[in-house]
This record gives sequence, C-alpha cells and structure tokens, in this order.
Amino acid sequence: MKALQIAASGMSAQQMRVDVVSNNLANMSTIGYNARRADFADLTYQQLARPGSVTAADGTVLPTGIQIGLGVRPSSVSMVLAQGSLTQTGGDLDIAMEGKGYLEVTLPSGLSAYTRDGALKRTGDGLIVTSDGYPVAPGITIPADVRSLSISADGEVYAYFNDRVAPELLGQFNLAGFTNEKGLEAMGSNLFLETPASGPAQVGAPGQDGLATLRQGYLEESSVDAVREVTELIKAQRGYELNAKVITAADQMLSATTQVR
Repeated sequence: MKALQIAASGMSAQQMRVDVVSNNLANMSTIGYNARRADFADLTYQQLARPGSVTAADGTVLPTGIQIGLGVRPSSVSMVLAQGSLTQTGGDLDIAMEGKGYLEVTLPSGLSAYTRDGALKRTGDGLIVTSDGYPVAPGITIPADVRSLSISADGEVYAYFNDRVAPELLGQFNLAGFTNEKGLEAMGSNLFLETPASGPAQVGAPGQDGLATLRQGYLEESSVDAVREVTELIKAQRGYELNAKVITAADQMLSATTQVR
C-alpha cells in the first residue's frame, strides 16, 4: 500500500519541522539570531489518468483525471528576516545594527564571514574581534591608553585620551549587504558565508545604500517569537500523530487482507 510510504514521508517532514522549531527555541537568547522556517512541497504524482485524456471515440476528455500523490518532501529551511529588539548594555564595543547588513570578519583561513553579533571584544594588542576571536574588518586597533570609545551611527570609531581634548579617528566599520540574505550559508557561532545563492557581498558605510545604521551600547536580541514557535511545535506534533494513525490504519487493512481465505 502506498499509504505506508506516504504517511512515513509525512512523519519525517513533521520530525524535521520539530527539529527546526527546537533550534529556534534553543537560540532565543542568541544575539542577532533570526528564526528558521521549514518549507515543504508535495512529491511526484502517479498519473492513473491524465487530465485532458481522450476517453471516447467522440473526443470526450477527462476534466480532472486521476492523480495520486506520493507524499511530501522538505523544500527548504530558510531564515525569517526580522529586526530583533535592541537591549541596552552600555558597553563601548557593543553595537547593534538597525536595518539590513552584516559585519565582516576574517576567519583563520583568510576567508570572509559575516555576522550580526555586535558583542565585540578587543585582544591584548587592542585589535577589535568577535567573541570567538575573529578580527572584524577593516582591522581596527585600540591604543592601550584610550580613556573611552565612541562609535557613530555611520561606523566611525573615535578614541578619547586623558591628555587630549579632541578625539582621534581610529577607523570605520563597514557593513556588507546581500541581494538574497536567505541564501547565506550558516556555519555556526553567529557566522555566515557568502554563496552563489546570496550573491556577492556589497560592502559600504553604515547608513548608505540601504544598509543599517549602528547604535553603540546596544545589542540586537533574537527575533524568535516564543508563542509562535510553541504553536508551530503543537501543530507539528499533531501532524506527526495523524500520520502515525494513517500507518496504523494501513497496517490494519493489510492485516485484514492477509486473513482473507
């Protein structure tokens, strides 16, 4: 019976849906995290009678035909792009992005990765890095005798010293935008890689060409909606149970068939 395979594909789909929801809930406190959504598509159809087929000598055609679906398959797991709420931290190196865009970081391999995690740190040499120690482009170094830092909305980093009145410009953060943000490859640690689906990174100054502005002393919270995720979890659980009942019903029908004498 095809029902067994169809219901099994439905159970597998609902299990993936639960996996996606559980990952969203696990990342409720992850800085700059965007929720994921599992999308599904129906599988191929068995054409027992194609719509429009001629059924008689006078040219009568079937208006609908007979098409038997063979189940469901996952089509994508994509990001739900949304701006997370901003939480004030007061940290000199905490920056939140209001709008579209990603900070560019340099991986040990030399490749560029991109992140919305603005909880930046500095090394013993004063280099501004991510929480995992990856340098943030363009590689701004903070002198050891800096009294305080100021980061403007357009990304300019100014340092204030005890023996000077005027601040010193240390550099400027740039942001990278993408034609298709959902095409970025997630690699963990709040980092993404450019792919052919995302298009090349379009680097520019914050506040220009549709890129976000920066806000110092704030961090962007996860955009996960807990109520929505719990609702999705309940729906996935009920869908799994219904597909399991189909398997039970198909098994009972097969059992009845084997007992026919």
